[in-house]
Formats: sequence, structure tokens, C-alpha cells
Amino acid sequence: MPSYDYRCVACSNVFEVTKPMKDTSEECCPDCGERAKRVFTPVGVAFKGSGFHNTDYKARPKEDAAPSCPAKSDGGGCAGCPAAE
Repeated sequence: MPSYDYRCVACSNVFEVTKPMKDTSEECCPDCGERAKRVFTPVGVAFKGSGFHNTDYKARPKEDAAPSCPAKSDGGGCAGCPAAE
């Protein structure tokens, strides 16, 4: 369950309440019992740069269809290597 911050309208006490997201009931200050309003706090995530979607999902360069064999230059090849055939 998420935690929400509340501030008392009478004494300005700030306190935290953990409750379900669908629960929209009013909260009362634990110190003085007066009505409290929800405080919206910024989240700790910052997206910087050109965007994660552009960097995470951009097209990757295609690899060569047949990778070159290092043993091909000396005329040999390895087992299962197209150069050996």
C-alpha cells in the first residue's frame, strides 16, 4: 500500500498515512484531531536526455550474415565452420 503525506490545517503538523489508493476518506491530525489535507510531494525519478524510449528501443545495427572465421586467412577452418567446407 502507498504512503501519503498529510498536513494539519490547524497546527501544520505533517504526518504520513499508509492506506489503499481507493480510500478517499479524510484524515485527522494525530496531535490535535483537526482536519488534514494531503500534501503532494515530488517523486524521486528524473528523466534526462533524449529519452529512455529512444535509447532503449532504437534499431540495432544488423550483424553480418556470415561471420568471418579467424582461421580462414591461413586456409584452415574449424569444425562446423563454413570456411572448412
